Amino acid sequence: MHVKQNNGSILQVLVKPNARENRVTQSNDGVWHASIKAQPIDVKANEVLIDLVAEYFKVKKRQVTIKSGSTGRVKRLIIST
Repeated sequence: MHVKQNNGSILQVLVKPNARENRVTQSNDGVWHASIKAQPIDVKANEVLIDLVAEYFKVKKRQVTIKSGSTGRVKRLIIST
């Protein structure tokens, strides 16, 4: 899910930790997936996710924040413009 708002976009991402490689993809049904090498320990996987999404959408890391789901596999991110 990707929703545009006045101050940016909200992106819902399904996260798969302990993956072979870091990557962001969107499936045919519009669902965003992020494969993360990092383990879901402390905030390491969340930091990698923010870095990965910022790189994918060509924005600065500080423009990407986790709105909800910081401890789960389904996360809502805000990408500020």
